[in-house]
Amino acid sequence: MNAGDTANKIGTYNLAVCAKHHRIPFYVASPLTSIDLSVKSGEEIVIEERSPKELMNSHGGLGEQIAASGVSVWNPAFDVTPASLISGIFTEKVEFLIF
Repeated sequence: MNAGDTANKIGTYNLAVCAKHHRIPFYVASPLTSIDLSVKSGEEIVIEERSPKELMNSHGGLGEQIAASGVSVWNPAFDVTPASLISGIFTEKVEFLIF
């Protein structure tokens, strides 16, 4: 991974892979306040992990358990999209192009 990697909601990486496969440009829209130029690559991005209850229980984790007891759950809030899949990043001020 390289500078320009992004972290966004789960599913962003999948969409970027599909866009690349079909030769469709993939752009990220992000406020400037979300860009951290001190991070050298996506490997340095700390991904928030949410409670397994969000997936194991109904109503976003607030209801009754719907998954089997003892099931392992990994519930990341974001995925990382490598810069190689991103055509550019748009902000409210500027466009950063990545080639």
